[in-house]
Amino acid sequence: MTRDSARVAATGASPGGDLPRGASAGVTRVVIAEDGLLLREGLTGVLARFGFEVVAAVGDAEALIAAVAEHAPDLVLTDIRMPPGFRDEGLRAAVTLRRARPRLPVVVLSQYVQDEYAAALLDSGSGAGVGYLLKDRVVDVQDFVAALRTVASGGTVVDPEVVRRLLRRPKDPLAALSSREREVLALVAEGHSNSAIAARLFVTEAAVGKHVGNILAKLDLPPAEDTNRRVLAVLAFLRA
Repeated sequence: MTRDSARVAATGASPGGDLPRGASAGVTRVVIAEDGLLLREGLTGVLARFGFEVVAAVGDAEALIAAVAEHAPDLVLTDIRMPPGFRDEGLRAAVTLRRARPRLPVVVLSQYVQDEYAAALLDSGSGAGVGYLLKDRVVDVQDFVAALRTVASGGTVVDPEVVRRLLRRPKDPLAALSSREREVLALVAEGHSNSAIAARLFVTEAAVGKHVGNILAKLDLPPAEDTNRRVLAVLAFLRA
């Protein structure tokens, strides 16, 4: 599909079985969201030619959400930058749809990689297909159609450039903390001492001290005076 194999991950059932590439074993109902009229019509024509049923083709994120509610499609294909702001409305709508309908397969087709929402989209859903493809790297229509079928079947298709961008994202320093450790760190950030935190959480001061020690270790803070390490932990909390 792309110049260096956009299908980085393809999991789930084989979309076409033993059928010829691009052929359909059944009708997949699709909602398309793309603000460019010519591209929207072009995508509609391509999908119809390969046996998809385009139940709605819309030009903005609000209409996308409404169309999914009305038609309950088998697959959503959406751009990122759409009216009214032309920023990341389509991708945010996709994330919203996946949260409301975790089993809904979604493919994002765009010129851009939006790191934050791309990660949220790929993390969303439970066993549902998801794809993120870049327009200028799609060079074969049949590969593109095969990617859509993979996602509709519950698989994952991600362009390598999207993967590279996501791997370069700085990791959340608090991701390794437990919910209790985050709670303790939040109270540390408010300026509470260990004894005050213990009273607030109805635990012993020793338990708080253990939590603080675990927090400092998980944040991989360099050896220093305890006061300085607590400050560094608070800074990590505030930056997250």
